[in-house]
Amino acid sequence: MTQEEFKILFDKHFDSIRNYIFYRSGNEELATDIAQESFMKIWEKDLIYNEKPIKSLLYKISNDIFISKYRREKVELKYLTKLEPSVNNHSPEKQLQYKELKDTYESALANLSEKQRVVFLMSRNEGLKYQEIADRLELSVKAVEKRMSHALSYLRNALGK
Repeated sequence: MTQEEFKILFDKHFDSIRNYIFYRSGNEELATDIAQESFMKIWEKDLIYNEKPIKSLLYKISNDIFISKYRREKVELKYLTKLEPSVNNHSPEKQLQYKELKDTYESALANLSEKQRVVFLMSRNEGLKYQEIADRLELSVKAVEKRMSHALSYLRNALGK
């Protein structure tokens, strides 16, 4: 496809592709980005100019990009809601208790020795097994167990449990 043919295609169909995505997403900026990305993919494919099949392909590509972005956004949102428990639907007392507990936990975590904190966070945040932690830190599994035991004991005491 020549530059002239591509320009004609772009001028003729850009607004309709953008509107199609805008109607699906309700986000004008996202719709513009996806429409531009779709045209870039068509340009990169260096197809023989035939308007009807290329127009259909543009809609297909833009739809696929939109679905991909939507799924990625859904995964990100799910991760973020897991990361920070929602306290908005709780009473002010519960929110205050949560904040105080979180502050106490963060303070206690900061007071752990660096070695204990690293082992604890690798286990809890990354979900690593003791053997995996030992391999990464080049320690014995017993050393990891000992650090974890001390960290858990300290945190239990600090959190009053």
